[in-house]
Amino acid sequence: MKRLLFSIAIILSGSALFLAGCSKDVESRTDNLPALTPGSMDENAGTWKPVLLSSAGEFPVAQPALVTTPDYVAQVNEIKALQADLTDNERKLVKFWAAGAVLRWNEILRELVAKHNLPPYQNVDGTYPAPSAANPLAYPLFPFANPPYAARAYAYVGAATYDALVAAWHYKKLYNRAAPYKVDKTLNVLVPTSDLPSYPSEDATVVGATVEMMKLLFPGDQDYIQQRAEEHKRARLISGANVRSDLEAGEALGRMVAQKFVARARTDRAGTAGGNQAIWTKLETDCMARGETPWYSLELPKRPPMLPVFGLVKPFLFDSLTAVSLRPGPPPLVSSKQMKDETEEIYELVKNPTRERIRIVHFWADGVATYTPAGHWDAIAADDFISKNFSEARWARNFALLNMALCDASIVCWDTKFFYFNPRPSQLNPAIKTLTGVPNFPSYISGHSTFSGAAAAVLGHIIPARASDYAAMATEASMSRMYGGIHYRSDCEVGLVVGKNIGGYAIQRARTDGAE
Repeated sequence: MKRLLFSIAIILSGSALFLAGCSKDVESRTDNLPALTPGSMDENAGTWKPVLLSSAGEFPVAQPALVTTPDYVAQVNEIKALQADLTDNERKLVKFWAAGAVLRWNEILRELVAKHNLPPYQNVDGTYPAPSAANPLAYPLFPFANPPYAARAYAYVGAATYDALVAAWHYKKLYNRAAPYKVDKTLNVLVPTSDLPSYPSEDATVVGATVEMMKLLFPGDQDYIQQRAEEHKRARLISGANVRSDLEAGEALGRMVAQKFVARARTDRAGTAGGNQAIWTKLETDCMARGETPWYSLELPKRPPMLPVFGLVKPFLFDSLTAVSLRPGPPPLVSSKQMKDETEEIYELVKNPTRERIRIVHFWADGVATYTPAGHWDAIAADDFISKNFSEARWARNFALLNMALCDASIVCWDTKFFYFNPRPSQLNPAIKTLTGVPNFPSYISGHSTFSGAAAAVLGHIIPARASDYAAMATEASMSRMYGGIHYRSDCEVGLVVGKNIGGYAIQRARTDGAE
């Protein structure tokens, strides 16, 4: 009962931040979006550079039946029969999914991250249980979708979806089978039409890729994920956008592409990122051997550090040696005047809060029961992408670039944190009472700052007219951690620089991927 009450309290407090701080109630905010109407269909997207695929045609897709065959005619008639008695709920499904496949599945992913972003409560003996992928429904639920885990999840789903759509566009152009509403002019169409070939279905390709990745990342939620997948496919069928064979081919292609990412995920070293007691002890003793004060958990009882070996996870945009080279120089010495001054600065900030600073702290908090800093930047990106009328392929490409940068930012940030093992401001000065929770990992460098520096760089490249706005958002997100009493100035300033450097690798890829 104690554990249950604690979990409910966390959920309720997290939900308050979720609603009051960031307005992140995903679906209630976006249920009534207009249908996606791309300004360009990006007909050459099948030639864009994939992330993992050796070529767009690596996985075979069978040639479709001619539109004059009895089988195809029967598939068109199936749509007409389904449309003859549509319910209000089915019309709502069509409208919901018409806003865009990549957008909607990103929203669902953010929802799952928020659901699982709950740190487990301690055992009676003061130890902490760990989520288990082998038994995901046992307490604590698998996964604990903390910021590094979430950033990696967004990256895998984003990159797999992008590669799958590059392949789908390749086969669309190769086979050039017209959409059913082009074949039969009497067909009622409930979504915007275009000249894009419908085989294989881009929506079903997104379904296939996303579902396969989510099954790996959130194994206890497979029933829910599959339910959303069936809704999505049915929406496309009854809308008149695709015949059944379009959907079957797209879903099969998406699944095949995703398996390549699943294989990578199983060997990217994330499974051992939690470390063990020997590793935790060595981090502390190594720090003391350098003559420094080591970080320690401020929770009672002390909680094991969050993913101390996540810095060894395989990055997307560069190799592991490059990741190490991106690690910044050391923080100020704990005994130095600079560190004393920076600690005093944080004490003064939390002692004299203003209404505006408190607003900023809560807006960027992204703590328990939210979809984390990476998801916050996904939400910012999604809001801006909606107005740009991107094709599904470009939506996927942009999310892949953003989320690979965010994932790699988490890797470099966590490598830096546990290399230096620097204490938090409230550890050096217990009089510092934070305005939000104290994260359970070392201080230098700021995760929010690193995430935000990377995201702002990538989004500024994708939408140059908003570059200064994104940079201002990143600065505000970074400063929020000082206002909240969580980070020193050096944590934040260096984190922004490191993040921007990582974002540069995504920009370099963008300039050479064939989409610009």
